[in-house]
Amino acid sequence: MLAMQHYNSSDIVAPTPLSNRTGGGGVAVARRHNVTADPPSNPTAAGLSMTLGILSNVVALIILAKAYNRFRRRSKATFLLFASSLVATDFAGHVIPGALVLRLYSTGATPTVVDPAFYSSDEPDAPCLFLGSSMVFFGLCPLFLGCAMAAERCMGVTRPLLHAQLVTTARTKMALAFIWLLALCVALLPFISLGAYSYQYPRTWCFIRVLEDTKGTDLAFVMLFSGLGLTSLAVALVCNTISGITLVRARLRKRTSSRHCTAKSHDIEMVAQLLGIMVTSCICWSPLLIFGLMSVTWSYNGSIGSDKSTYRRLMVTGVRLASWNQILDPWVYILLRRAILRKIYRITKQRASFKRSTFRSFRWDISSFQSSEKNTVNRI
Repeated sequence: MLAMQHYNSSDIVAPTPLSNRTGGGGVAVARRHNVTADPPSNPTAAGLSMTLGILSNVVALIILAKAYNRFRRRSKATFLLFASSLVATDFAGHVIPGALVLRLYSTGATPTVVDPAFYSSDEPDAPCLFLGSSMVFFGLCPLFLGCAMAAERCMGVTRPLLHAQLVTTARTKMALAFIWLLALCVALLPFISLGAYSYQYPRTWCFIRVLEDTKGTDLAFVMLFSGLGLTSLAVALVCNTISGITLVRARLRKRTSSRHCTAKSHDIEMVAQLLGIMVTSCICWSPLLIFGLMSVTWSYNGSIGSDKSTYRRLMVTGVRLASWNQILDPWVYILLRRAILRKIYRITKQRASFKRSTFRSFRWDISSFQSSEKNTVNRI
């Protein structure tokens, strides 16, 4: 997922295969197709991004593990189990594809010359198949988990008794296994000839074939992948909206006792974290899901024409944004904890009270001045 973050995509430059296409032959092809050659970027930036993602996920896992041990027997335990699984999945999705990308950098396997016929003629090798399936698997898992977490919290907020009866730790683990299995089944579909993985510009990542020699199976696969992802985001949006509205209404009614206020504070913390996850996922994954669907649709209809370079740029932008999801997700749990939220609330409240007190003293000074001025005039 780190593959595309540090490449210059101002000009679409597709790479040539490593065998028999370097040197003068590659330059001749580049000249024949009026394309330029860009040197591969320094892998230091990719390594720093990978290190940042690893540290963020490790810190978030430590925080969630401590919280899970503290709330093991409460309703929050299922949410924390989902959250820990999400961060662990993000950690694996950050390390596994990132390690393969750094290997490409270190071995110098990122070519510098573009052959427009490369993507249609080159067959994906084992690393490409592994990277492509990893991107699909680690792309769907966070979206599925975010959707499941939102649905679980929506039931916990709106139907707490039903939630207590249906949602247990054992069933939560079964749901997690089902989510991972479903994402794995989708990622393995190209191995049974439903869709295909191929190298993407600039040959530092692999994904579903969307631009070159697309077939009906490629269109179906992209529609399945994008449809599942966008549906998960939509369901999470609806569930989080319902949970938020329910909590706001309960807060306004002020019908809770001191004991229930503690429970509500936990609900507010969890819903705030879910909103952060949902916003992060929408910003990071929606572009790739939408751009991929657009690209394969126009390519399959044969109407993409000279806009192919534009769609390549869109795919590059989409995967760059998607790679940041695994870095930003952990910070949702690091920053949107109840202790941090309380500090933010207190600081905001203190500033608001300070402004009100300043305004009141200002009004008092004005009224005092007017009163003294009036008394002076009366004396005269």
